[in-house]
Amino acid sequence: MLLALTILAFGLLHLVPAIPRAKAAAVASLGKAYGPIYGVASLGLLVLALWAFRSAEGQELYEVPSWGRLANFVLTFLAFLALAVFAFRGKLRNRLRYPMAVAVCFWAAGHLLANGDSRSLVFFGGLALFALLHVFLASRLNEWTPSPERQGHDLLALFFGIAFYGVFAQAHSVVAGVPVLDLIRAGA
Repeated sequence: MLLALTILAFGLLHLVPAIPRAKAAAVASLGKAYGPIYGVASLGLLVLALWAFRSAEGQELYEVPSWGRLANFVLTFLAFLALAVFAFRGKLRNRLRYPMAVAVCFWAAGHLLANGDSRSLVFFGGLALFALLHVFLASRLNEWTPSPERQGHDLLALFFGIAFYGVFAQAHSVVAGVPVLDLIRAGA
């Protein structure tokens, strides 16, 4: 229950920037503190969601395909590339338009192919649902204007995406409690 409530709160918080009236009200209410408060609230809810995910008992809902784990590697790699595209201001950021949502959807889809339990469905499925809802609302309620493009940022995004993927693959067991590659078991 805590996991679902945390994902709901995290998702609703991330819909605020997609709804012009909601964002304007938040900015008017908080002023220059809007950005830092939004960032701290996002990080706090993400940490709470990860803790709730690790604490939750999951019941098997479906059998994952034999290729699900490999698909997760590929889709998560694409997610980290999209995340890096979001962080940098190259042509790719304007081409993807919503690179963070793309990253969340690739990441969630990969994890749903590798995990068939209820807690994964709530966590990954919930985050993907809110990412898609954000794109839908933002594309309907906001006029899209391309961001300024900086020379060389697409290449930087590629390098940093690969680096982020490598770093997080190493940190996955600490953050999620599950190693990406269990080399001890694989070698046995």
